[in-house]
Amino acid sequence: MFLRRRSSLSLGADGPLLQVKVALFTEVFLPKIDGVVTRLRNTVAELQRQGDQVLIFAPGEGITNYEGADIVRMPGNRFPLYPELTLSFPRASMRRRLLNFEPDVIHAADPACLAAGAVYYADVLNKPLIVSYHTRLPKYLHYYGLGALEPAAWALMRLRHNKAQMNLCTSSVMVEELTSHGVERVRLWPKAVDTEGFHPRFASPSMRQWLSQGHPDGPLLLYVGRVSPEKGIEKLRPVLEAIPNARLAIVGGGPHQKHLEQLFLGTRTFFAGYLSGQRLAEAMASVDALVLPSQSETLGLVLIEAMAAGTIVIGARAGGIPDIIIDGQTGFLFDPATDTALTDVVRHLLANPAEAQAMRRLAREQAEQWSWTAATQRLKEFYREAIDTPRKPKNVSKPFFEQAIKKTAISGIKLFLP
Repeated sequence: MFLRRRSSLSLGADGPLLQVKVALFTEVFLPKIDGVVTRLRNTVAELQRQGDQVLIFAPGEGITNYEGADIVRMPGNRFPLYPELTLSFPRASMRRRLLNFEPDVIHAADPACLAAGAVYYADVLNKPLIVSYHTRLPKYLHYYGLGALEPAAWALMRLRHNKAQMNLCTSSVMVEELTSHGVERVRLWPKAVDTEGFHPRFASPSMRQWLSQGHPDGPLLLYVGRVSPEKGIEKLRPVLEAIPNARLAIVGGGPHQKHLEQLFLGTRTFFAGYLSGQRLAEAMASVDALVLPSQSETLGLVLIEAMAAGTIVIGARAGGIPDIIIDGQTGFLFDPATDTALTDVVRHLLANPAEAQAMRRLAREQAEQWSWTAATQRLKEFYREAIDTPRKPKNVSKPFFEQAIKKTAISGIKLFLP
């Protein structure tokens, strides 16, 4: 209905996929660095490379163009519980940009504040709507002392997600989780990784020397990601205490860092800060194992990146992580409910170097099957399916939308909607 015939076609499972114009609303984007941003920026780059057009609505300050896609920046304020996160809200200017862009489909990533505008405008402009789920917000509330709000969070999520023609999750476990909470029309958006950007060839003695703070011959573990309560980084301290000479490098930053610096004081732990690009690839390829103790992952993209780098991965048997790791073959899963489980896995890894070497090869081979091209082609098939199922006008009123925003427990926000 909304697709424009342009100069080139791409092939999907059911025939030719015409190029699309996508309005992408997201709560996070560059310069922020996390797994959600990694997925979105690689998807945008791949869509643009294939000849599609993307217009991005993102919060805060930063670049205004990425890989040829314009970025409309919405002013906002830092979230007190997580200062690295900027909260922005919909404004009337969005409608003008949308009308000028004439999107074929509107895609909302984790609609909470700014991206909730996508749900509203898809209704009032009668455009196909895709919603993707990347962050387990209801579970995260418990780590910030707001667990009592979980039922309200699920109620609001159902309200928004069920207005979409399709809801996308990045792991089968999350598909089941959303479905069990009453979210409809849920589909799996395949995982992907840049197998050229992350590769065993980036293993670097100088990087290992730096991450180990001058002790490259001892066991070296790596954590990469947000340094925040829900990541369970505290579980790594007993490992350091139980294994002589084991060292830990923590790459990333976040609101929990000062607490962890105190907790790990006196241990063989190095807080390396943020790394990106080839420096991050070198870190991934230069350690003995990457460990992700989080129980709240919707997927765990850093595990896939480490596998592509040919590194052993260890993750909690929770959330979306079991969708990535084949236990004992491409990595190790541990039971987060058992106090010694993670330590036992690390001990086993270090005591069996031949098994570890074979596992590195299998992990790399597995990662090579997950390309951004294939994942984005599947996304375009989802776009086409949504476009081929025309929406019925909902006649959503401004008061309805404002009431939905208020249910997020953020009060006193004035929305300037047309």
